[in-house]
Parts: sequence; C-alpha cells; structure tokens
Amino acid sequence: MPIALQGKDVAGQAQTGTGKTAAFLIAALEHILRSNKEGNTPNNKQPRIFILAPTRELAIQIAKDAEPLANHTKLNIGLAYGGTDYEKQATDIRNGIDLLIGTPGRIIDYYKKGVFKLHKIEVLVLDEADRMFDLGFIKDIRYLLRRLPKPEDRLNMLFSATLSHRVMELAYEHMNEPELIRIEPEKMTGDRIRQAIFFPSNKEKIPLLVGLIREVENSKIMVFINTKKEIEIVEAYLQENNIDAKALSGDVPQNKRIKILKQFEEDQLSVLIATDVASRGLHIPNVEYVINYDLPQDVEDYVHRIGRTARAGSNGNAISFGCETYAISLPDIEKYIGNKIPVAKYEPTQLPDLKKPPYKKKSKYKSKY
Repeated sequence: MPIALQGKDVAGQAQTGTGKTAAFLIAALEHILRSNKEGNTPNNKQPRIFILAPTRELAIQIAKDAEPLANHTKLNIGLAYGGTDYEKQATDIRNGIDLLIGTPGRIIDYYKKGVFKLHKIEVLVLDEADRMFDLGFIKDIRYLLRRLPKPEDRLNMLFSATLSHRVMELAYEHMNEPELIRIEPEKMTGDRIRQAIFFPSNKEKIPLLVGLIREVENSKIMVFINTKKEIEIVEAYLQENNIDAKALSGDVPQNKRIKILKQFEEDQLSVLIATDVASRGLHIPNVEYVINYDLPQDVEDYVHRIGRTARAGSNGNAISFGCETYAISLPDIEKYIGNKIPVAKYEPTQLPDLKKPPYKKKSKYKSKY
C-alpha cells in the first residue's frame, strides 16, 4: 500500500487473507481523490477506477469491501457480472459511476454496447490474475487493457497467487515498471489451522462426512467437492439426513448463489457445499471447519480452500478425505505446503446408517452409493 499511495505501480503476490483487497481499494480511492485530472461532469460521468476479477463472487465481495471505504467520498460504485440483473447493472453504470468492478465477459458486453467508456480510467486493478489465465479470460483482458489510457497515465495494480512468467508478461506489457511485492510466508498454511486427513473408501465418504458434521453440531462448515455431479449427490444425502446444507456450484443461478452465500454468512445455513468456484476471494466470517470431501487436484487450491477458515486471527480446522480416487494428490499437496498432514483414524463399524435420498427413475442423483 505505501508504494501504491506514492503513485507507483505494484505487482503483488500474497497468500489468501493478507488484506490485499483493502490495500488496493484504499490506494485506488486515495489516488483519484488526490488527482488533479479533470473530473467527470454530471452529464458524462465515466468510471475512473477499473477493477477486474475472475469470478462473480469475487467481484461482489470487492464491491462489498469498497462500500464502507467509499461511503463518505461521494464516489459511486458499479458492478458488472454475468448471470443476473443485466438491465439493472447497465442502468446503474449509465447513471454515472466512479468505480467499476466486474468480470471480463459482462464488462466487454457493456463496453461494446456503449454503456460506459474507458478513456477516463486513472486506476487499474487486476485481481487474481493467475485465475484469469486458468479460466481462459486472457484475450478478453488484453482487449480491455488496450482501450485504457497509456500505462504511464494511470496507476496499475496486479495481484496473483503466483507471479508466473505469463502473469509477469502481462504486467510488463500493460503496466509502468511495476515494483514486485512477494509475501512468501514460512508456511503455506496458517499456524492457526489444525489439519487432519482420513483415508476412507469411496463408499465410506458420505457416512464419514455425516458423522463428522453431527460431531461438531452447530458449527459453520464448508465442504469442498471436485465435481458438480458429486455435489448434487452429497447435498441430497445431507438434506435427507437432517443436515442443513446447500450447494454452490457453477450452474446454480446467480440470484440463488447470492442468496445461499448470504444465508451462510449470516449463520442461517450451517453447511455450504462448494466446488472451487467458492474457494478464492470470499471473506466469510467464522468458518470453523473446512472439509475437503475430495482432495483438490491442483495443490494451490488446497491452500485456498483451507484459507476459508482461521481468518482475522481466529482458529480453524481443515479435514481432508484421502479417498481411492483422489489420494494420489496428497504427496504433491504435502510437498507444496512443506509438511505432512496428520493422519486421523475412525472405526468403520461406528459410521452412521444413513437414509437414502428418494430417487426417481433417471434421477440426476443416481450414483454408486
């Protein structure tokens, strides 16, 4: 933040939960409040801060974090993301905003239709740049960046879990000699997270999950699963066995996704089941347990997932299942985090008997269980 407040470009690498969102928002708002550039007129108010995020959830979270910071500045915030509220978002932006936050697809759509212009951008922020590459957005990013004022005429900030060659190539092409900031902790995972791993068979996974959730009754729990198909199965089993659980995956309609996240944040929902779409960028308070029902196949996703707990100085628990399908990922994960995950044991004969969800013919829940 001190570097950005001096008006110098920054390319930053940091683990989750280090406060980069507050840092770039404060620096961005301060930059345009100090700016000597000609301001917007009431009849032609165009965005001056431009923040791109890879996912809808992260864009919404950044806007949520920006609201209290911008509250007394008279600066207006606009959101642009796919899945919902097409006309409402467009109307809000047309009415005039200072800070535009969004995902590449919807942003480009609005730009091409003349909903806003980019010629007055004074601050650019690219958040989770590595994720932009993973999701195939890089052509869209370059399309937008080439339509901004020259790099030397704006403040540029880029953040990424890794400052890989491809990320740095993007930085040097569209930034003004950025200063590199790497926050590399001694441990990839926080000291406040207690980790453990069970080794169930595939058929024992759901009974073990139910048993663990019942054991920590009234706790706030996130369960990570690798596939949407398995999420549907697990959600059906948990609900049938009187566990208050809802699923969040890429094909859940946006309005429903927002509602589920709000319920979980406000403690109206005990268990949130998710794919990795929910593992990055979300600041959900008081998550006590993260359960990796499936070990992730990308080692970095393990760190991002378990980083949903033990936030803001609290303690947390990360429990993983090394099942027949995904235990192969364990050696790479342990090498990446720099330590062995302690093994936990259970007695298979003491696993709970479960009610099966009421399947219909050709049900989407049909499975091996």
